[in-house]
Amino acid sequence: MPNRLAHETSPYLLQHADNPVDWWPWSAEAFEEARKRNVPVLLSVGYSSCHWCHVMAHESFEDQETADQLNAHFVSVKVDREERPDVDAVYMEAVQAATGQGGWPMTVFLTPDAEPFYFGTYFPPAPRHGMPSFQQVLEGVHSAWADRRDEVAEVAGKIVRDLAGREISYGDSRAPGEEQLAAALLGLTREYDPQRGGFGGAPKFPPSMVVEFLLRHHARTGAEGALQMARDTCERMARGGIYDQLGGGFARYSVDRDWVVPHFEKMLYDNALLCRVYAHLWRSTGSELARRVALETADFMVRELRTNEGGFSSALDADSDDGTGKHVEGAYYVWTPAQLREVLGDEDAELAVRYFGVTEEGTFEEGLSVLQLPQQEQDFDADRVS
Repeated sequence: MPNRLAHETSPYLLQHADNPVDWWPWSAEAFEEARKRNVPVLLSVGYSSCHWCHVMAHESFEDQETADQLNAHFVSVKVDREERPDVDAVYMEAVQAATGQGGWPMTVFLTPDAEPFYFGTYFPPAPRHGMPSFQQVLEGVHSAWADRRDEVAEVAGKIVRDLAGREISYGDSRAPGEEQLAAALLGLTREYDPQRGGFGGAPKFPPSMVVEFLLRHHARTGAEGALQMARDTCERMARGGIYDQLGGGFARYSVDRDWVVPHFEKMLYDNALLCRVYAHLWRSTGSELARRVALETADFMVRELRTNEGGFSSALDADSDDGTGKHVEGAYYVWTPAQLREVLGDEDAELAVRYFGVTEEGTFEEGLSVLQLPQQEQDFDADRVS
């Protein structure tokens, strides 16, 4: 029997309408129910194309035993972060402040007054890699609420005070001066990965606005170092698995430092920013690679994300049909040499395997490879002629 989410319009909430969990949408009525029952609120925030949101849903929210535990001891509230970015932002700040990291699905336990007191993201169905199972978390939170309510109230109050005491600095009305811009460039230089492009370690997100800054800094000052960081980062991303070498467009991020294995969901806002970045890089350098990627990314957004109503969808799901009816992460984007031979024939498949870096061992999972462009095109053409 469908729960309350069956009456919602959000695609993400509707995905959970048949869960055995007695979900509530974000509403005053949900918190009033928690006060009436004298139980805490489980707030679960995600979005429709989030891979780990789907995983936790299948493992926990579709599980009757877990649902019984939730229904007995909590009021469960489901939020679509794309529908309610205001709710997401408030509690994500609390999660990041408490744990040093964030992400989705976001799992937060609240008092009936909406004060957070325990945080997390994805919890597995069984203890794993030092993480407790979701049922263990539920048991621990229920026990604390029942037996140590004063401690819970103290923690919740401290978190609320800490968040309320944070000052958001918007700076002054003046544009940054040369000193501030130079300091920003120095900081980026220290974080830059000269071997792989990008900044910092894994996971690596496409640094769209950072590259924009570097290109503008070069245009204004002629600083070759800024241009090199922008150009090399864009080339490494465009040649890596984070870029869809067949269909165009970028995945959300790379799980490794080398841009090889993406988290396969593709977001509209990421691709819009990256389309602009590559267009500006082409304008600055005349790079044919940048021109091609800009055009292909624009074509991907219009072709794949344009709706019949003339708007744009926000994302494509990370999960896709693996050919057996089962939805798994990245199935649409990965290949084996045998699959390429089946589609292209032996001779062309041999070229494709070399061109896209497809191996028998695989670069992803279970012998599957994400397509890349590991060689320069002119190098590949020379190899082919020889």
